[in-house]
Amino acid sequence: MSTADAGWVLRIKRAREETRAGKGFARTISEYAVFHNGAPSVGLAGQFVERQGPGDNTASGVKSHRRIEAGTYELWTHDGASNEKYKTIGYSISDGVDKLPRPSLRLEPAGKRSGILIHPAAGYLWSIGCLNPTGGLNDANDNIKWKDSRSRVIALIEDLKSYLASEFPTKNNVRIPRASCVITGEP
Repeated sequence: MSTADAGWVLRIKRAREETRAGKGFARTISEYAVFHNGAPSVGLAGQFVERQGPGDNTASGVKSHRRIEAGTYELWTHDGASNEKYKTIGYSISDGVDKLPRPSLRLEPAGKRSGILIHPAAGYLWSIGCLNPTGGLNDANDNIKWKDSRSRVIALIEDLKSYLASEFPTKNNVRIPRASCVITGEP
């Protein structure tokens, strides 16, 4: 096993960009899977949706609302100090789309980008630089389904808790040990 496979790894491979008629921006569709020490974790796979590319972690990427660069990122728990929309620990138990805070994980470091989250979404896309999990998107007319997206974020969090056991952080805005996200591809 290589060091890239050690620990809990979320692998995301970007597959395509697509634009829905009437939308002013493209979205990127990726395939994802979770691995424990190089072995696939059963049931933890699907798609992610992000904004258009190319990946850009500079100030220009922020200004142009581009996706983050391909690369390897640390995973962190999250609690936005300036807004209560997303948390890893302490998210709302209600699955209502309007119930805050919503479940999330954070990717770090991301250059000039901040608040790059994995969080649930609905519709075409709910992101500027973040990643929205989903499944079953065949083309630009398919929508992210809220309850499916939310359950996928929670499944990632719960799998991390199970894998890490007592090593999983007990508070937000802390690096999650032995956990990473590897993003590849620039369609």
